[in-house]
Order: sequence, then C-alpha cells, then structure tokens
Amino acid sequence: VAPALAHRPLFLLAAISIMSHTLALTPAGHLKMIDQAGAAAGAPLGADHPPADSEAIAAAFAASQAEGLVALAGRRPDPGWPLSWGFWREMGARYLASLCLQPPGVSLSPLPPPAAGDLERLALGAPPMLGAEYLTPAVLADLWADLDAWVRGRVAAEADGISGFLGRHAPLWRQVGRVCFHLAENRRDPELPFAFLATYVPRLGASARLQHQPLNKALSEYAGRRNQAALLRLLEPVQEAARRCPWVQALVDSGDLYHPLAWSPAEAYAFLRSVPELEASGLAVRLPDWWQRRPRPQVKVTIGSQKAAGLGIEALLDLSVSLTVDGEPLDEEELAGLLAGDDGLALLRGRWVEVDRQRLAEALAHWQQVEAEVRTGGLSFAEGMRLLAGARRDLAGTEGQGAEVSWALVEAGAWLGEVVAGLRAPEALAATQVGPALHAQLRPYQQVGVNWLFFLSECGLGSCLADDMGLGKTLQVIALLLAQKTRRAGRPPSLLVLPASLIANWQAEISRFAPSLAFRVLHPAEAGRAELTRIAADPGKALAGVDLVLTTYGMLSRQAWLKDQTWNLIVLDEAQAIRNPGTRQARAVKGLSGRARIALTGTPVENRVGDLWSLFDFLCPGLLGSASRFQRFVKALDTRAEGRYAPLRRLVQPYILRRLKTDRRIIDDLPEKVELTAWCGLAKAQARLYAQAVAELATALDSRTGMERRGLVLASLMRLKQICNHPSQALGQEGYAEADSGKLLRLREIVEAVASRQEKLLLFTQFREMTTPLAHFLAGIFGRPGLVLHGGTPVAERQVLVDRFQDEAGPPFFVLSLKAGGTGLNLTAASHVVHFDRWWNPAVESQATDRAFRIGQKRNVLVHKLVCRGTVEEKIDALIAGKVQLSQDLLAAGGEALLTELDDRALLEMVRLDLDKAALL
Repeated sequence: VAPALAHRPLFLLAAISIMSHTLALTPAGHLKMIDQAGAAAGAPLGADHPPADSEAIAAAFAASQAEGLVALAGRRPDPGWPLSWGFWREMGARYLASLCLQPPGVSLSPLPPPAAGDLERLALGAPPMLGAEYLTPAVLADLWADLDAWVRGRVAAEADGISGFLGRHAPLWRQVGRVCFHLAENRRDPELPFAFLATYVPRLGASARLQHQPLNKALSEYAGRRNQAALLRLLEPVQEAARRCPWVQALVDSGDLYHPLAWSPAEAYAFLRSVPELEASGLAVRLPDWWQRRPRPQVKVTIGSQKAAGLGIEALLDLSVSLTVDGEPLDEEELAGLLAGDDGLALLRGRWVEVDRQRLAEALAHWQQVEAEVRTGGLSFAEGMRLLAGARRDLAGTEGQGAEVSWALVEAGAWLGEVVAGLRAPEALAATQVGPALHAQLRPYQQVGVNWLFFLSECGLGSCLADDMGLGKTLQVIALLLAQKTRRAGRPPSLLVLPASLIANWQAEISRFAPSLAFRVLHPAEAGRAELTRIAADPGKALAGVDLVLTTYGMLSRQAWLKDQTWNLIVLDEAQAIRNPGTRQARAVKGLSGRARIALTGTPVENRVGDLWSLFDFLCPGLLGSASRFQRFVKALDTRAEGRYAPLRRLVQPYILRRLKTDRRIIDDLPEKVELTAWCGLAKAQARLYAQAVAELATALDSRTGMERRGLVLASLMRLKQICNHPSQALGQEGYAEADSGKLLRLREIVEAVASRQEKLLLFTQFREMTTPLAHFLAGIFGRPGLVLHGGTPVAERQVLVDRFQDEAGPPFFVLSLKAGGTGLNLTAASHVVHFDRWWNPAVESQATDRAFRIGQKRNVLVHKLVCRGTVEEKIDALIAGKVQLSQDLLAAGGEALLTELDDRALLEMVRLDLDKAALL
C-alpha cells in the first residue's frame, strides 16, 4: 500500500515528501529504524534526512538494536545526521568508552551502566524525536544491558578479544594499551601538594584486580622480550595525548613521564583541565574524588524566596545574588583573596577549589546587573522559570556557554521552590477533595492528575494533561470542575472548547459522573439558533448559575462574544487542533481570556517544536517568547556541548503531565478493555446525499409491500451506511477525499494520537471495497504502509500477514473486512481497535474486537466505534446500547432486521437526518 501524503499533520511551511530512516524508541523501550515519510519543512526539530551511510546503519539496526548502536558509535558524526542519531551515538559511545578501559586478554564481565544521575541527565538532554516520551533512565539502563550482552558475546568470539571486536565493528575506538595517568594529593608538602604517576596494566592479579605498574617497568618488560611492536602499541595513546597536550609532550621529551613527580597546584590544574583530551587519546585517568564535584566558588542566584505578587505567568518574583562554596556563603575577605590570587587550584577552608578569576568576576557582574534590573522592573514568573531552566531571561539564547552558568548556581527560593516542587512532583501534592458530587471512584493516578490540575489552576498557570487515550482525561477535568465549584465564590463559568464530534461524549460523561454540574452547549446541535442569539445578547444573564460552557473550535469565530468574556478556566480538548498557530481557530482560541488554561491531548507535545510553541503560546503566553525568538532559542540549543535540549525540556516539563499505559503502575490499575463511541459529523456532500437518499426512500415506500418493501429498506439502509462512510463509496467513485467524510476526519484525530505513540491499530469495516481506500488513508498518517485482509485474501497468506503484524517492528496497522477478519486471528500486537462502520450486531463486533483482546494481550485495549450523529447510525447505536424493547433474538439478527419491521412513519423518523447534530462545526 503506497502512503497517501496529500495531508500531513504537521506545523508546515511546505511539504516535500522524502523517504528517510527514522530512529524511533518504541513503547516497549526498543530502538528501531523505520522508513518513514518526512517533511522538508516544519518537521520535528532535527527531522531525519538520509545521510550517506544511512543504509549501513539501518541494516545494523535491522539486525539488532545493539548492533545499530555500535554502528552509530563506530562512525564519525556527520553534520547531516538527524539529531536523534547523534543522541543515540552518544549512548553507544559511552558504552564503548567504558569497554575500552577494560583489560585485554581476559573474559569480559558485564559492564555496569552509568550512575542513575548520569542516565537521568542523558535522558533530560534528549532532542525532540520519535518516542521521546518513552525515554527514561530505566529504559536507558535496559538498552545498556542489552548492548553489553551483545558486545560480550561478540568479544568472546574474537581471537583478539576487545581489540578484535573494535577492529571489526568500531575501528575508531580500537584502543591498544592500558596506560593510566594518576593524580593524588600530597598534603605533607605545602609547596608541592600533588603527586603524579603514569602506570600501565600488564595483566590481572591473582585476585582478578587490576595491577597498575609504573610505566617505566614497561620499558624493561617489553625490552626483555624484544617486543618493540607491543611497546609501541602500549605507548600509542601517550603519543596521541602528547600531540593534544603540550605538558604531556614536555614530560615525554624530558623522560619525566616514567617517574613519580611532585606537582604544584598550577601543574595539577593543567592536568585536571586536560582530562577530556587524555581520555579521548585512549588513556585511563584516576583523579581525586573531589574533582568529580568540581568544587568552585559560585555565584548563587536565588529566585522567589518571598511569595509572588499576583498569580500566573506574569507574577513578579524577587531575586538575590551571593557568592558561595558548596552552598556556604563566602565573606568579603575570602572573596577578595580568591580574586587577588592565581587562577587554578586554591586551598579554601581546608579544601581545594577551582578558581578562574576572570570568569568568576564575569559571572558576579552579570548576575549583579540582573539583580539591579529586577529591583527596577521586576522579574516575571516566566522569566524566573527560564532562568531556572538554564535559558536567558529574555529567551534570546541559552546560558549554557558562558561564565554566568558554569560559575553560577540558579535555584528556587523557599516560596518558588514549593511551587516548582508541586509542578514537577504532582504525587506529593495534597489531595484535592471532590466530595460525593463525583459519582465515580478516581483511580490513584487520576487523583494525582486532579491534584495537579487544581494546583496549577489555582496558581493561575497553564497545564497540559497529556495522558494516553483511555486513561480518563475527561473524568479528571470533570472532577476538577466539581472541586472548583465548591470554591468558586462568584467566579464566572469555565469554557470547554472541543471538536464537534466530542460534544456527545462530554455530555454523557458529565451526566453520568457529575449530574450536579450545570452546563450549556453552544452549538446548533444542542441549542437552536434563536437560543444562541439570545445567549449572545446577554451572556451574563443567560449563563448565570452555569458551571461549564461547551462549544467547538468552529463556533469560536461564529460567536464573537466568547472572546469578550473572562472565563474561570479555558479547557481545550484535542488541543492538537491549535498546533498550527497560523490557523483561524488557533488565533480564535488564543484570543480567549481566562483565569487559567488547560490543554488535553493524547498526542506527545514535546516531539515537534512547532506544535510545542503553539500549544504553550496558549497555555503560558510568553513563556517561550515569540515564534521567531523561540526558533532562535531552539537553534542556539544545538550549539551546546552537552545536554543540548535540557533547557527546553526543563522549561516546559513542569506544565505537562503525561502518564502512559505502558507504565506498570498504570496498566495494573486499568480495565482490560475500554469501548468508546467516536462521534462523527457529516461533510456537506454527505449531508446532501443522505437527505436525498431519505427522500427517495420515502417516495418508494408508497408503492412497496411485503418482501419487496423489505428489500427496499435493506438496500436503503446499506446505502445510508455507505454515505456515512464516504460519498464515493455510495456513488461508486474512485476518489476518497478526506474533506468529504466526517468519519475520515474523526479517524485522523484518533489515528494521529495512535501513530504518535507508535502503537498498533486494527481497523474493521464490513465493506470490502473500503479496505484499500482506508489503508491508503492510514498509510498517510503513519508514514508507512500497513496490511489488508479481506475475503479475497488467500487462506495461505493470512498467517503470514498475522505474523508480520505481530512483529514489534512490523506494519503499524491492519485493515480487515469484518467477515474475513472477525474470527480466528490472534492480533494481540494491537492496542487499538476501530470499527469504521457498525455491523449493528454487538456479538459480531465483539468477536472482531477480540482479535486484539484475547489471551496473551498485555496491553489495555481501546475500542473506538465511529458513529455519525444525526443519522440512523446514532439511533441504532442508542438502541443497541440500551437494548430498549429489544429481544435477544431480534438483537442477534442485527439492526437492519429491526428496521424492516417498523411502519413507514417510524422508519422514516429513524433514518431522518438531524442536520444540526450532523453539522461539522
């Protein structure tokens, strides 16, 4: 199936399709390389473009993720590489660096992963990329373990061990020799308080520990054996270090390298500053423990010690500056002594600290200037959060390159620290009491979500609830509204903006879980046009006593008075609708005024920078600056030496709460199967054709009786079903334009979230002729083809298709005709099932659903049933859901059989089009 790429769900300036190798982290925490259609402009930051060696790296990942990581790390970085490649290369490089320090000629033991803090920093610095939401320190540790197991297996098969492995798989990392430079303290000599020694490791001792020998012994050992080649290999990293570091060259030239040396603080400092070059040369380095902490005097910048003046992103914070060492303030005499002394290492309060007078003075001057500016003009909450994240106050760039960060520590004060802790650790927030007004028991993670939403909204801050589909975002917002209702004290109603297809879902959820919540729907489907005019004339009076107003993105531009009101909360459902800031609906949403703003989305928001900016331009206006300033900020991140995107992630993460169904703490608390009705509207072409078909049925009924009437009714019902799917199906035409089908528009909303999570999907239709158009449509969203199975698929091929789909790296979706795929297949790789059209027989639909939900399924399965509002589909759905006056026998026969038994008047009422409900607004 060729992907249909006419419509790309991206923040686009242009759309030039290419096939590229995309490196993705799957929900299971595995790395895979996929061929995916990308966009030349507006794609995710670092959008993947195929470099020259992409095929070789892709082939390595096809073999295994471990082989792929080594293939990446074994190559020199290419400027044309995608950002995700560079990130994963760093992961592989960390492992190879650890491997190169292992002694040769012995059995390779498992290499422990980096410390938890290092893994956390590595994850934090990841660039926007496919699957970034699944990246955690635990996932990195698992990847490390898998890589380690693969490497140890390959090393064991090599005659030359590690050296042979590196020569075969990563020649750039081939390290011959194990020379180690040591630096230690010698407190007995105040003038020369440091000692230097070069050693090598010839072999393991009897206790399997490394035995370091002075390097001068290597001269006699290898000379005695007349093994000049081995000696040259051993000293090769020393020669490389001498090329990089003049002081090493001096030691080599003088021969002092082969003897213990007493060093001054200046000599020791030169050594310490050269550690990266020494390690890059292939040398091992052993240092005093205190150097790992890099003790140095720092300018301590404290933000928000006092409670802010006001609420929200514009709240004003205080800022203070002091000079400290390890958090302890320095007095003026100590500061003067440091600034008057030499650069390098200084003994302060009995410990060695690093001093760079110029950079320390620069940092102090910079932050004292900021302090003076804050006293005059104030520091907004947004500016304070930028500084805490490592960005500049004006977001003109990052603070990661200058002395203002390397010689400064920016931290939250007492009051702001509590706020930030609540933002970043919602589990620790006090429980928000909802009371008996909520007719549901919140799951633990849902209670945490309510606590977090309440905390941010009371602070006047924006929040993005980005839980996976099926985790109850709607219920959490309803609980929040109930909690706020008890504390409203005259606050205006809240406003919920959503796609028209979700109005019925919200109405049903509110009526079920919060019947005491007073709400109004501003949409022709629920309020007549005269009623809408009356409300617009005097909103204050019309909405008195109302807790929540529901309207659609399309209605915002038709009801201009909405932007003139000040709302309590402004909630956006399916907030990805505003990801393109240039659209009319995005501009309309951002023109609304409210005390706090909430966005709900099941799509990852941090993986595309265009989407991210537009969303935060609504949630926290000004936090990410203007669009152009934000683009310059993001571009500056790429120049950082390490943790490139950490400032951006630290800046936005406090306002995003995302829980995944793959989280063991979540999935153990979920029902195994959740069935959802996905309401759809009708496009104009559909509505026109549907009304015409109903009129034709009404005329034909006058002259038909008995079996002829029954046949007419069945044929008309089938035609109405086809019209609800797509006019082209009913008319037998070739083109299936998305804009002509409300179901395709709603299907895109569902599938974009599924694709963004790299989850798999089954789609059932009762019409064989729909399978190919639907497969083309889905391929355009997923960026790669899927599978199709219908009655014409040879029986021998069916298991092959199933096996391909069940493979984690296999196709992302499977389109099946209901009769051919409804039984006998085991498709547990899917976590989503979509019924594009309804069979009107619950037993048949359940059989199809159970292709995914059956023994062996370890995922929570979401079932989406597409139903067009205002049509016969909605009325049949209501009958089936309520089993109103239906016997089990009649229900088993299907909805069509039921309708043939109705009289003409009842039948026409059942199929009548309610245009207000069906309208796409």
